[in-house]
Amino acid sequence: MEDTAKTVTEANARSENTRAIRTYRDLDVYKMAMQCTMKIFKLTKYFPDEEKYSLTNQIRRSSRSVCANLGEAWRKRRYKAAFICKLNDAEAECAETQIWAEIAMKCQYWDKEIFTELDTLCENILGKLIRIIDNPDPWLIVNKSNNS
Repeated sequence: MEDTAKTVTEANARSENTRAIRTYRDLDVYKMAMQCTMKIFKLTKYFPDEEKYSLTNQIRRSSRSVCANLGEAWRKRRYKAAFICKLNDAEAECAETQIWAEIAMKCQYWDKEIFTELDTLCENILGKLIRIIDNPDPWLIVNKSNNS
């Protein structure tokens, strides 16, 4: 339950901020991933019908998966390896999103400016994910009764 879980502060993992992080929705990386997902959803509405079950579906799925994996990782903070594994999944899905975005640009569904904006957003998401993966301990829930 959330009330028994340790509330972390992003300052534990990142000194630039001191606000409390109570859920995955409070994480900057989650907010950025959701922004990317919604931007992609809106932009892909204008893809040709022939792309509905391929490019449209793939880029929407991979971008949504970044958010989903972050939520799952947050709930696995009791287990370091599981937490890192879900963050790695989010990282891989974000990289996949970048590839689909590049394909959309090369197919001339998006111009270079849209691609660059999404690619930069993905790079920022990836950077935040990697920082958490490289230093997961401040984010973990430590069960004091099991620490002997």
